[in-house]
Amino acid sequence: MGKKAEEDIRKNADGYYRQLMKQCKVHLEEQDKTLPPARTDFQETLREGGVTRRSFLKWTGAMTAALMLPPMFKPLVAQAAEQFSRIPVVWLHLAECTGCSEAFLRTSYPNVDDILLDTISLEYHETLMAAAGYQAEACLEKALKDFSGKFVCVVEGAIPMGLDGRYLTLGPKGKTGLEVAKEVTSKAAMTLCIGSCSSFGNVQAAKPNPTDAKGVGDALGISTVNIAGCPPSPQNFVGTVLHYILFGALPALDGHGRPVWAYGKRIHDYCERRPHYDAGEYVEEWGDEGAKKGWCLYKKGCKGPYTYSNCAKVRFNDGMSWPIMGGHGCMGCTEPAFWDTMAPLEEPIDEKPIGGYSANARADMLGMALTGAAVVGVAAHAAITAGINHGQPRKKDDNEPHEGHE
Repeated sequence: MGKKAEEDIRKNADGYYRQLMKQCKVHLEEQDKTLPPARTDFQETLREGGVTRRSFLKWTGAMTAALMLPPMFKPLVAQAAEQFSRIPVVWLHLAECTGCSEAFLRTSYPNVDDILLDTISLEYHETLMAAAGYQAEACLEKALKDFSGKFVCVVEGAIPMGLDGRYLTLGPKGKTGLEVAKEVTSKAAMTLCIGSCSSFGNVQAAKPNPTDAKGVGDALGISTVNIAGCPPSPQNFVGTVLHYILFGALPALDGHGRPVWAYGKRIHDYCERRPHYDAGEYVEEWGDEGAKKGWCLYKKGCKGPYTYSNCAKVRFNDGMSWPIMGGHGCMGCTEPAFWDTMAPLEEPIDEKPIGGYSANARADMLGMALTGAAVVGVAAHAAITAGINHGQPRKKDDNEPHEGHE
């Protein structure tokens, strides 16, 4: 490509983003006039949480980059963050363990993401609200009436479809989870699924699935934004809502309804143990020398090569660690039906041939010769990239490309 062609591409990109910025500013101004007033002063909340202006600006830059936007959008991302608490949210709990809510609430050293979640305008959340019974029901009805077409519906948990939904009944009127979900999502501006239960059914939908549990989109036949994980990262939720505030539209989604900015790369691509994979250095048994040295966990069942998520980047427990860093392989929890397709969780998937070899045979080949291990590892990794059916590693007859990861 010539120099002039490169300059033309840069000019076109710059022009595109500047036009997008103008549209974004207009949208934020219009939104500012229609959203309910903020219940708290955002800057004061940051100060009370111990977040300095420097830390907030650093977070703004990181979130702008995470959303795949150029640095010129940082002021707009900061402005969107200030409007975060003005978006009405109705949070439903269906067939789940409340682990996603717990993950969002548990923090020792709050950062900007945590503070934004603390200030969120929760109109209804069964676990956190003081009201119960008919009072709680009245809160939900009022929210649906006052904010119809304006609120974000967040769903935590799968929907049991068996017995016309009667495996799950809620509230003093005994409505089924299916009924409640239909009513609330039909009046929402956006339906956002938190966790793999509401996204794909998760453990409730695992075989033999006696309650016929399904993810929300599947059960209701609607489009949802799926923040997958068991539990997911709070940052993935915050970033998706920020994108909605910025543009009044959803971020780009992959073939499973997950935001590409958060789920566009494999766990394997950013794993700190990846160099050991390329070098053919594996943990063979728990507690062996390889485990002590932090070698690759693929032979102990790590599903990182088949799993799409940004866990290695955002981590958990105040950003301190994540499962692979802690010494256990990835379980593939952001992928559909992972309890079935990724099982057994502590053994490699050996049924999917890659490059003409089974998964175990390929792993063994990587360690045959020290001098050739790195080269063979890279070649095998390329084979995974070309040959895996993303999200369903054990499905043998599906050759259709996975949307969002080409």
